[in-house]
Amino acid sequence: MDVSDFDFDLPPEFIAQRPAPRGTARLMTLDRATGAIAHRTVADLPRLLRPGDVLVVNDTKVIPARIFGKDEKGKRTEFLLVERIRTISLSEKEGELWRCLAKPGRRVKAGRKFFLEGGWTAELATADPVRAEGGLYALRFTKHGSKTSSLLDALSSLGSAPLPPYIRRPNGVADEQDRADYQTVFAREPGAIAAPTAGLHFTGEMLAVLAARGVEFARVTLHVGLGTFKPVKVDRVADHRMEFERGSIPLDTAARVNRAKAEGRRVVAVGTTSVRTLEASALAHGSAVAAGAFETDLFLVPGAPFRVVDALLTNFHLPRSTLLMLVSAFAGRENVLAAYREAVAAGYRFFSYGDAMFVS
Repeated sequence: MDVSDFDFDLPPEFIAQRPAPRGTARLMTLDRATGAIAHRTVADLPRLLRPGDVLVVNDTKVIPARIFGKDEKGKRTEFLLVERIRTISLSEKEGELWRCLAKPGRRVKAGRKFFLEGGWTAELATADPVRAEGGLYALRFTKHGSKTSSLLDALSSLGSAPLPPYIRRPNGVADEQDRADYQTVFAREPGAIAAPTAGLHFTGEMLAVLAARGVEFARVTLHVGLGTFKPVKVDRVADHRMEFERGSIPLDTAARVNRAKAEGRRVVAVGTTSVRTLEASALAHGSAVAAGAFETDLFLVPGAPFRVVDALLTNFHLPRSTLLMLVSAFAGRENVLAAYREAVAAGYRFFSYGDAMFVS
């Protein structure tokens, strides 16, 4: 398959810059067996889900991973914290190692320090300025001053929400409204650098209504990282390599999902990250979901089997993206692209803050 097989035309004005109030976004339904499409709203989800369905959400929490530092000359560099490697202890100081993206990357050089608010400094962790694969730098962050804290704890004042580049803000920085909007109501495990956006549609009230209707609720954690939104820069789908992302599945979630499958009840994944978590576990454990921590670089494309997920709630994704390929694997490429053309014609709002699709 060619990556161009997953392209479609999307006028820029269809990219949502702010979300609709939670629970009110438009919702397209797609029957993957017939290709039939209907137009609803997210408020209709309680009528689309069945008693006994297991609704699986990703409870990862987005960290304010976008920070800025100034070098000795006062030039500002933007950093995106991708993953904490470990806390380190040196003879003269303590610090934390993080893998980061930098913009502009040419400023990150051996021996150069970057000064952040709150007494933090950043510098290359080694004398080797060569970036790792994927453009990542290993940076050491050190706290100066009398009060010490972890960088993760300090991000509430240092950082901003790592919005995708197609969401435009003055000065290119997320605002206070984004801090609330770009987080799901069930987020509780810090570590993501992008939101599992299908989950943004839920409210606490909607979850209570679903529970009252007999829908079971289960959590998984997949910390959304570069693997989810890394651009596909090759021509052939088979040549793309996903980045590893970390996650975990609680014991009660594995039990609920496996019991539902044994009893013929549906497992409904909220978002592509929930799909990858469940399917990666089933792939590694003989089609059953297993509890525990894991890493995955699972890349689901048309032709891939789905061992667990029976229905999917997802947003409308970028052209030529791995997310669009995953949805196409689940529902059929022709079905999905036809649905996307219908969504454009009907004025749906796209991407992270946009409308949703329920595929069953």
